[in-house]
Amino acid sequence: MTQQPTNLNNKAVFEQLWEITKELYQKLQTRFELNPDPSVEDLQQYSSLDGNINGSLSAFSGKEIDWLVHSWLGNPDKSNFSTMRVTIWLAPHIHVPHLAFEFGTLPDGNILFYIDYIARTELLTDLAYLDRYYEPVNQTFLKLQDDPHLKAFISKSIYVRLFQSPVSLCYTGAPTSNTLEITRTLARETLERWLTWVDAAEPVSEDAQKTLATRDLLLRRTSAERDPGNKFAAQLFGTPLTDKLVRALWGGDRNI
Repeated sequence: MTQQPTNLNNKAVFEQLWEITKELYQKLQTRFELNPDPSVEDLQQYSSLDGNINGSLSAFSGKEIDWLVHSWLGNPDKSNFSTMRVTIWLAPHIHVPHLAFEFGTLPDGNILFYIDYIARTELLTDLAYLDRYYEPVNQTFLKLQDDPHLKAFISKSIYVRLFQSPVSLCYTGAPTSNTLEITRTLARETLERWLTWVDAAEPVSEDAQKTLATRDLLLRRTSAERDPGNKFAAQLFGTPLTDKLVRALWGGDRNI
């Protein structure tokens, strides 16, 4: 795709990325029963210690969804940095991968997107699961590797690299209309593919559901607590609020 010669301003980029997350959330809201979780009500609006960074986090659950987070933080008027996410953790009634979307703008002004299917089994040995859910994305992964307008984002955290799937779509690019369109198209395709998997999924036996739920919760909690961005967040928001935000990502304060 041909890049536009001029970059968009940061506020316009933020707004378009947030529109992508809202579109994803609205499609999920149409498909699933999603009930707001009261444990995160006080995170609907929060600010950094100096008041320069704002954020909002909402969480939902339902019959088919164990935990869904829709959030953003940043200050598009004053800062190049922003991040937003839609993460969907399925209930253990099916074995389909969880789904993660994260978009943002970096201090250098580039766009970052992370789109991934979170495995619920060991891919090295469960080859049927690998072929069913990850092989279909391999060509997209390889195509993006060759795109001269995108650069693969490789985390310095060994845990983050382990957490990501072999076809994780995690890239940075200049804040142009075409980069945003690539991001939007990938997000839509990823969600639509995932929804077909959910609709066609075989049920997990009751005996296996408990084991799957335990693994899901451990993965969700560990990924939230070991996020290398938590140290940066603590500097911005203070430790108490950061700890609450981290717990909100995995449902640590929910009443079950």
